[in-house]
Amino acid sequence: MKKVQILRSTLIALGLVALFLAGCRGPQSPQADHPRLAPGVAVQDVSFFSAALQRQMPYRVFLPAKLVPGKKLPVVYLLHGGNGNFRDWSNRSDVSQYAARGLILVMVQGDFSYYQNAAQKPEDKYEDYLLNDLISDVEARFPAAKGRENRAIIGISMGGFAVARLALSRPELFSFVGALSPSIDVCQRRFHLKEWWRLTKIFGAVGSKTRTMSDPFLLVQSANPVVTPYTYLTVGEQEPLLEPNRRFAARLREYHFAYEFHTKPGGHDWGEWDSQIPGCFESLFQHIAPAR
Repeated sequence: MKKVQILRSTLIALGLVALFLAGCRGPQSPQADHPRLAPGVAVQDVSFFSAALQRQMPYRVFLPAKLVPGKKLPVVYLLHGGNGNFRDWSNRSDVSQYAARGLILVMVQGDFSYYQNAAQKPEDKYEDYLLNDLISDVEARFPAAKGRENRAIIGISMGGFAVARLALSRPELFSFVGALSPSIDVCQRRFHLKEWWRLTKIFGAVGSKTRTMSDPFLLVQSANPVVTPYTYLTVGEQEPLLEPNRRFAARLREYHFAYEFHTKPGGHDWGEWDSQIPGCFESLFQHIAPAR
């Protein structure tokens, strides 16, 4: 029995290493840029100057092809996974259909940052870029409704971790968060790998204040369930992140947060995430203000 437990732990650890080395998104070969556009949806690419990062940053937007003058639309920010880019959501999922239902979908460029201000690279202020610069640019450039009740954020893998963390640490910004296969336990992993060095730059050393302040398992203990955004959590039944996400869902239940947790057959890839998108957006429509 003990040997079986050791073998199981080893297999899980190897699976997590594989996810790590894959950048949390699978094969990294270049992808052709062919946005999957639903009828009635327009696409627009934007480049703007981020004061936080001190450089130009791109993002992609899906929005209704026909806009009603003066009508403001709720906005959903979509975060890619590790080693991904702002084109992933448009090229690898059918998410554009929800723009036809009156949403502005903003696909964010996050590099390999976990969308937060890096602990050991002061120039990498990705959280400030996302929450200050990007939101401000979107709301100035597009017919975006302002305020928490009009904003949602959804992420996969690395991006899923980011939205889970932001739900607990910045609850005033979004009314709904969707975490699809989030790397929810990344702050607790201990790998002696090149990727671990990269993560130390982002989160700080193991046991450091910056790392513990980024850990959703710890943040959930001090966050206020009354003001925290509604959380939609999903994970594939064949991916190594299933067990840590089950533990995180149990922690949300223990501390009385408003959430739902779903699993489906599948692995850590766009096939799994695309299958979870419809349920995620149907829940989103119940927690975000309608277009006005």
